[in-house]
Amino acid sequence: MITRSYYTGWGDDGAKMTISQQADHPFRFYDNREKYLLFVNTCNEKQAIAERIAMDTSSLRPVPPALRVFDAGMGDATVLTRVMRYLHHRYPIVPFLVVAKEISHQDVRISLEKMADRFHEHPLTVLVLTNMFYSEAPSLYPRSKSAQARLNWREVELEGDSAFGFDEQIRSLGGLIDEWWQTAPSKRTGNPLYKAPSVLIIYRKDHRWSVASSIPQQGDVSHEYDMMIAAQPFRARMPAELKVRNVLAPLARSLALFGCMAVVQSTGKDPGMEIIRRIWPEEDPFRTPRQVLLRELRDQLQDDRPDLRFIDFMDSRALFRYFLQVPSDEVTSRIGTSALLAAWNAATYVAQIDDDRIGEVMSYGEYLDVTRRVLETYQGLWFTDESFLVTRVDSESRQRLESPGDR
Repeated sequence: MITRSYYTGWGDDGAKMTISQQADHPFRFYDNREKYLLFVNTCNEKQAIAERIAMDTSSLRPVPPALRVFDAGMGDATVLTRVMRYLHHRYPIVPFLVVAKEISHQDVRISLEKMADRFHEHPLTVLVLTNMFYSEAPSLYPRSKSAQARLNWREVELEGDSAFGFDEQIRSLGGLIDEWWQTAPSKRTGNPLYKAPSVLIIYRKDHRWSVASSIPQQGDVSHEYDMMIAAQPFRARMPAELKVRNVLAPLARSLALFGCMAVVQSTGKDPGMEIIRRIWPEEDPFRTPRQVLLRELRDQLQDDRPDLRFIDFMDSRALFRYFLQVPSDEVTSRIGTSALLAAWNAATYVAQIDDDRIGEVMSYGEYLDVTRRVLETYQGLWFTDESFLVTRVDSESRQRLESPGDR
C-alpha cells in the first residue's frame, strides 16, 4: 500500500516522526523548495527575525577567546549573515566562532555564497557548518559509535584578503558539499537523515594565529555558546514536550555562562491565518504558544540545569510583525494575480499546509477570491511571530533572583 506521511514529532534520531495515511508519496514540508524560495523572496520575515535577535541578545557578555554563536537551522543564511553584520558592528575586533546546523546541501551552498563578504569585513571569523542532529550539533560530535566512525571533518584556510578571492575558494567546495551533505530516507519515517555526519570549518589563513584558540578540535565536545539562534526550528504541530526534548533542551544545555538563546516561532494571530481559516475553518497549526514552551522548558530542565532562566515578555514586546512585500498600489487598486499567488503561498507556507490539500483547493478559484478579500480588508498582508529567551546565570545572580525580597 502506498502512503502519505504527516509529521507528529521528532524521533530519537532527530528525524521528524510521522503517521501514515493513504496517498501517493511521503510529504516532507520543508523539502518544498519552490514554496520556500517564493516565501523568503516576497516576505521580510528573515530580516525581521534578525532584528529581533539583535534586540533580544543586546546584553551579551562574551569572554575570550571568541564570541561563540550557534544557529540551530541556518537555512539560506539570511538571518545568520544579518546577525553577523550586527555583531561586527558591536564587536569589530572580537574573534567570532559561528557554528551553523543545516542538513540541506542546497541551503549550505546558497549560504556559503553569502559568506565571502563576512570574511572580508570581519577577518577574525571561524565559520563551522554541520549536518548533525540537534542533540549532536552543539558539541560537533555524533552520539552513535557507527556515526562517529563515519565522521567527516575538514578545515579550509582561505588564501588572500579579498572577497572575490574568498568567493572563488568557497565556490570550489561545491563538490565536497554535495558529497558530505548527502541524505538517505529514514526507514521509520521516510524523512532525510545524513549519510555521514560532517563538519566543515572555514577561516582566513592570514588570521589563523589570532583565531587558533577558537577553531574546534575533533573529539572536543565541550562547546558552549554565548548566542544561540532558534528561529522556527520545529514543525508547528509538534507537541510542546517533543519540541523541548528534541530541539530546545539540547540547545539550552549548551549555553555558556551569561549566554542567551533567542527562540522565534509563528503565532497565527494575523491576517495570514484568516486566509487559512476561510478555506479550512478548523485548521489549528499553532498549538504551543511561548508560555506553553517556557513551562515545558522549566519542567524538563529545572532539576539538572538550575542555572537556566526562562524569560517571557508582555505581548507588546514579544510579538512582532513581518509583511508581504508588494507595491502599495497593488493592494489599493486592482490586485494582480501575481500578488494574490504570493500572498496565498505565504499564508499556506506559514501555516504549513501540505501540498495535497493545497492542490485540491487550487483546482477551484475560491482561494484567490478569499485571498483578495483579506488583502483588500487589511490593505496588505502581514504575519505575527513571537520570541522568548533562555539565559544562563551565575550562582550569585541565581541566588539574588531566588531571594524572597526579589519575588
